[in-house]
Amino acid sequence: MSQAETQIDRDRQALIESQNQGSSAVLKTYFRLSGPGWLQSAITLGSGSLAGALFLGVLGGTSLLWLQLVAIVMGVIMLSAISYVTLSTGERPFRAINKHINPVLGWGWLIATCMANMIWCMPQYSVSFAALQKNLLPNALTDTPGTKLALSAVLFAAALVVVLLNGQKGRAAKVFDVLLKSLIGIIVLCFFGVVIYLSLDGRLDWGKIFTGFIPDLRQWNQPTGQVASLLEGLPEGVQSFWSERLVKEQRAVMIGAAATAVGINMTFLLPYSMLNRGWSKPFRGLARFDLATGMAIPYVLVTSCVVIASAATFHAKVDPALLSANPAEMQQSPLYPGASKVLLERLKVEKTEAQFDALTDSEQLGAMAALPESEKRIASSLVRRNAQELSQALAPLLGPKMANLIFGVGVLAMGFSTIVILMLINGYAFCELVGAEQGGRAHLVGCIVAGLAGASWPLLWDGDAKLWLAILTSSFGMMLLPIAYFTFLMMMNSKSLLGDEKPQGEKMLLWNILMIISVLGALVAAGTAIWDKASHPTAGPLVIAVGVIYLVLVIIGFIVKSRRKMA
Repeated sequence: MSQAETQIDRDRQALIESQNQGSSAVLKTYFRLSGPGWLQSAITLGSGSLAGALFLGVLGGTSLLWLQLVAIVMGVIMLSAISYVTLSTGERPFRAINKHINPVLGWGWLIATCMANMIWCMPQYSVSFAALQKNLLPNALTDTPGTKLALSAVLFAAALVVVLLNGQKGRAAKVFDVLLKSLIGIIVLCFFGVVIYLSLDGRLDWGKIFTGFIPDLRQWNQPTGQVASLLEGLPEGVQSFWSERLVKEQRAVMIGAAATAVGINMTFLLPYSMLNRGWSKPFRGLARFDLATGMAIPYVLVTSCVVIASAATFHAKVDPALLSANPAEMQQSPLYPGASKVLLERLKVEKTEAQFDALTDSEQLGAMAALPESEKRIASSLVRRNAQELSQALAPLLGPKMANLIFGVGVLAMGFSTIVILMLINGYAFCELVGAEQGGRAHLVGCIVAGLAGASWPLLWDGDAKLWLAILTSSFGMMLLPIAYFTFLMMMNSKSLLGDEKPQGEKMLLWNILMIISVLGALVAAGTAIWDKASHPTAGPLVIAVGVIYLVLVIIGFIVKSRRKMA
């Protein structure tokens, strides 16, 4: 018996003995053995979570703090469910779903996980490039497709080396892993430091901040934060224009931020990582405890600090140049390139198309400069800031130059480490896809596919704000999440799968209530994301068609399974 197997047996025995000694002994043992939840936390706290929290603060201030809290609670509920099923049965989830629930759901979960891995890899490359270009090497990298592809190739090669080292579990892999986590830890500590600094400086309203943790579902359809009050007093047509723009952007950020709390690929990673560790039935309580203390609590604390720092720095705030009525001075604002696009659209509200087209460039610029301060502040909230601008959320603590450096290093570490993790998850998924054992050639192929797909991002995205790509891809990820959530709900209610381990009575009722709420929440978010994309002339019909076809296949799968049972 290996040393690892001996340790697992000791941990299993310690859990069994603590359960016979009372709740205090159980809690003590849980604290001593906790750890895998912190791995999930490291995956969750990636560049997507950072971008989501930053943009939440920019758009909604602290009024949207509740969103990531609710999203992570829902995620922990569903991850607790799949951990309960996996540890109770000891079966690999993909095979268990196909055998006991519905093979369409099993294959949908697997394929959606592979798609999410490949798509979510893209923003990791883009934010890594943004960190290098805007923060770390501002004069060395040009914003051209060739430069982006070349740097992405270097990042892919480095990530592949780490993947290979991880398979060998050598000292170099451990050192590199510790280094990356240390770099991410630096930026996390810095955001904590910013909040403490701002609080001691009297610049934070904690009553308002705590109010932001109270869910407000009205924010799904109407502007929030200080920008909402800026709409007051504006003409009705102008209010409608700004409200529509704000809600569309706000909802995209909300969906993206919620999707990064627990992605569908994380639902795949957790059960397989537990099985690989040798965990079994006695570890069920530890798994739930670990998810709550090692994943949910750190996630909420970190993302909340990022939102608070971002809100204090950017929300409804604008530089004096943009507020100037002098067109030449207004053009000097760093926000002008982004704000001018939406301000030009705003000018069309009170003019006919012919009147607007008749305006010269200088007349358009003058008309923009003459707009009231409130509208310029609203426009600034819609500017998709780049990595260099977002780094200034750390400036109150570190100063502009050091904030730029620390933010760049932290974002690069987050992006690169997440590329490695997504490649590894895709390797696990590919092994199930081809029916191979974990590890070996199939695992390596899966890793390479995800890495190469992500490295192709320059061919698909030409936007200036590279961090915004994390929001777009997370919205796509949210469309896939209900597949996993609904599947886990069915698994928890499957007698053929769980047998005597299926919860009964009040426990089953509580599980169902919590899981159904989570499923409905994911469906609403996914439905909204699909609806927002439906207006796209190409992607819209394709997304809807795929969704309808998959739903029909799921229904057929349940009908076929039901008839086989009857036979």
